[in-house]
Amino acid sequence: MSDFVYAPPPNVHLLPQTRQLKALMTIIRDKSTPRSDFIFYSDRVNRLLVEEGLNYLPLVEKVVETPTGASYTGVAFQGQICGVPIIRAGEAMEKGLRECCKGVRIGKILIQRNEETAQPELYYVKLPTDIARRFVLLLDPMLATGGSAIKAIEVLLDHGVREDHILFLNLLAVPEGISAVTSRFPKLKIVTAQIDPCLNEKNYIIPGLGDYGDLYFGSKD
Repeated sequence: MSDFVYAPPPNVHLLPQTRQLKALMTIIRDKSTPRSDFIFYSDRVNRLLVEEGLNYLPLVEKVVETPTGASYTGVAFQGQICGVPIIRAGEAMEKGLRECCKGVRIGKILIQRNEETAQPELYYVKLPTDIARRFVLLLDPMLATGGSAIKAIEVLLDHGVREDHILFLNLLAVPEGISAVTSRFPKLKIVTAQIDPCLNEKNYIIPGLGDYGDLYFGSKD
């Protein structure tokens, strides 16, 4: 992986590869990490992703009065946001979003692969009625082939969300998934913690970290 070099498209934003982030990701990737630690350190990275994603929302100038009676010229977020996790793994990222955005609205999208066609299919969707007026943080920790993400983005667009109002947050991505999503939707933004080199024959991210949902929710020993 140390020899892997990849220049992502301009609408893909990689978290600064600080020593802290690399240490957190090492813990998350280690197969010997206890589930409680996996959850704790995943939550820390998820919060970093949300904080970075919020940087790409539009701002307006705002003047406030401080307790000293002086004026301070700062900024305020323009517009409302909504978090939409792709069930089930994406729900693990909700905690970081709620910690950063008090009272944030949450939608849900469930997409599963059809075993006969190998294509992603929509099984459930629940979105705020005013989602078309909101900026949407789409949450899914792994961007592998991009099939589920593309289907989820299509659902958002069908509900009136503007493509350039979608921020897709994930912990790990690969060039194949990035290319699949950004070639279809060049106006959205992707924020990811790290980019791995490739997928294996089972479409698992390599070196990756395994099945994120199973590790976070404890579905497997």
